[in-house]
Amino acid sequence: MSKLFKFILLLLALSIVGCKEDKAQSWSPGKPIDKEFIKIGIMYLDKAEGGYAYAHDFGIKAAQRELNLRDDQIIRKYDVNDADVVLIEHKISEAIAEGANIIFATSWGQMDICEKLSEKYPNVIFAHASGYKSNDRNFTNYFGRIYQARYLAGIVAGLKTKTDKIGFVAAQDKSNSEVTGGLNAFAMGVESVNQSAKIYVSVTHSWFDPSSERLVAQRLIKEGSDVIAQHCDTSIPQVEAEKAGVWSIGYNTDMSRDAPDAVLTSVIWNWGIYYSALIKSVIDGSFTTKPYFGGLADGLVDISPINKTLATPEMEGAVADAKKRMLTENFKIFGSLSDDEIAKGIDWYHHNIIELK
Repeated sequence: MSKLFKFILLLLALSIVGCKEDKAQSWSPGKPIDKEFIKIGIMYLDKAEGGYAYAHDFGIKAAQRELNLRDDQIIRKYDVNDADVVLIEHKISEAIAEGANIIFATSWGQMDICEKLSEKYPNVIFAHASGYKSNDRNFTNYFGRIYQARYLAGIVAGLKTKTDKIGFVAAQDKSNSEVTGGLNAFAMGVESVNQSAKIYVSVTHSWFDPSSERLVAQRLIKEGSDVIAQHCDTSIPQVEAEKAGVWSIGYNTDMSRDAPDAVLTSVIWNWGIYYSALIKSVIDGSFTTKPYFGGLADGLVDISPINKTLATPEMEGAVADAKKRMLTENFKIFGSLSDDEIAKGIDWYHHNIIELK
């Protein structure tokens, strides 16, 4: 074989590789991308060792298994501080420079940067969790009816408390509808089985603040709460409940692994359902920016199995009945309120909630 012929073959091979690399970066609406060229960048608020970020990583791993994606097709960015817009932009841009053609931004504060970068990178898909912004080309948002699972967990807490005092560690105050809507649904679940119980809420003013979460949990326990629930990132409130000999309701993932003698159940996200569906839509060319809002019906939210060693006799039946009413009897926790109103417009506390200052 002549040197000239070998050289031509080499050029041809390089051109084929170049075409493949171009294909990996050339997404446009309605155009499929071969699975082998999918590359996902995901932004985590912390190190994804527990809580909210861990739940998202668990979902990414589930999608990876289902779709048989390689490890090098997942780019994880850790400690992407929700309040640091410079860092957020740097980490997302870094993932795109590493070849990501799908970006999952998992925390509220990452929304505006996604909006900005979706204009700069029109051939990259941006999906943002918990927000409300999108465009008609490459930027969407996703979240779910977590309040449905909160209501079920409230039933568990209401049936377990002996003091009729239930503590709630809240990441944000009344102005944040995500936290407040979930807290209200939890309080309504409590009330449905225990009209004497009160929910005492204390706010950390941060999605991820282990120190504050510990102090707030300790305060709630000291003031008589014998069940500790939460809308915050870490399992610290669960651990504090176990140390104090009281019970707890976890959040994001099954937190019984961290406090097996305290956790009654956990309000959980099954993010893999959404991640698999979105990635498949990119592969087959059907992706649209229509926002996704899932719930119990599609398995996005649920509660973990009730701890049988801690359960009261009526817990499982009461939860099953409420779940059935939601799924088959059109029971709506917030009555006529739409998903959009629940997601954006709840700035009030249910009457059995007491805010601690």
